[in-house]
Amino acid sequence: MSVSDDDVRHVAALARLRFDEERVRALAGELNRILEHMDVLQQVDIRGASLDPDATHGLRFREDVPNPIGLHRERHEFAPSMRDGFFLVPRLATHGAATTDDDEGEA
Repeated sequence: MSVSDDDVRHVAALARLRFDEERVRALAGELNRILEHMDVLQQVDIRGASLDPDATHGLRFREDVPNPIGLHRERHEFAPSMRDGFFLVPRLATHGAATTDDDEGEA
């Protein structure tokens, strides 16, 4: 199987990409080299190789235990105002008019 320039143009059109002719030829060449490499890999003798995804080959895995990451500072140092467990932060000046304390943090 090989990739032609027309194949590259077709896929590029589906992806709404536009390439000049030089890039189309280069992409077709790159894709053909990838396919040639895949053909070589298909010929590798894997008889006797373990296909068991659970095989660890002597590797030891660490226990999968959650380890909470502590904050370097207290929560109130990040944002002194909180509501319902969420940080309330001031609205950015570039995102609309300044807010009052009553509607601070609401979008």
